[in-house]
Amino acid sequence: QVQLVESGGGLVQAGGSLRLSCAASGSILSFNAMGWYRQGPGKQRELVAVITSGGSANYADSVKGRFTISRDNAKNTVYLQMNSLKPEDTAVYYCNARIGTAPVYNWGQGTQVTVSS
Repeated sequence: QVQLVESGGGLVQAGGSLRLSCAASGSILSFNAMGWYRQGPGKQRELVAVITSGGSANYADSVKGRFTISRDNAKNTVYLQMNSLKPEDTAVYYCNARIGTAPVYNWGQGTQVTVSS
């Protein structure tokens, strides 16, 4: 079973940037897509960005133009570059592989992102 470990979160002021990393313990090459999700206080987990094995990316409207997802298959790692952060981006961020619209693995612990105004 692949384990996913997210890192790179922290406390940042509005307008700042963070780069999140998601390291997989096993190969992620067999999956078509990897996604970054987030769960804000009192909210349901939501998908924010998806990247296919070929590098095509899609984003939630709320982060489009500010976040960039990328992957390094050789390192079994997926990244999320977050720029122009807003207080509403405050959440625990998770990654997972996707088949269709369904996450594949058990969720990791995530990484906390807190954006102060």
